[in-house]
Amino acid sequence: MTPADTAEATRSTVRKFLELRLAGDTEGLTALFADTVDWMLAENPAVPWIRPRSTAAECAAQADELARYTVPEDARASVDTFLVDGTDAVLMGHLSGTVRATGKPFAGPFALRLTVENGRITRHHLYENSVSIAAACTP
Repeated sequence: MTPADTAEATRSTVRKFLELRLAGDTEGLTALFADTVDWMLAENPAVPWIRPRSTAAECAAQADELARYTVPEDARASVDTFLVDGTDAVLMGHLSGTVRATGKPFAGPFALRLTVENGRITRHHLYENSVSIAAACTP
């Protein structure tokens, strides 16, 4: 596979990830994640949907957990930048929402680094405004 083909395969898989995530398709996401995933989100004990994950099913379930703990109608995410270099992709943008239990909003920029190998996501590192999210989860 040429470098251009590899980059296009990565871009296609990331687009599929975004499509499945937006649709809330846990089964599709489970199939898209590798059996074992290098998953990283900043540790944040105040936030119930942020926890260690490593299997495809655990990673895919994060979307369901986020929907359970937040108000779906208030969820917003925009992608301003989509960079691809071989098997790596970086998305940057802004996200916001409201925590269901407290009614408090959160917002901030994010960066998501994904690695795609053989059509499956092997790395998912999310960098976000964890202070805003923790404050929104705190009564």
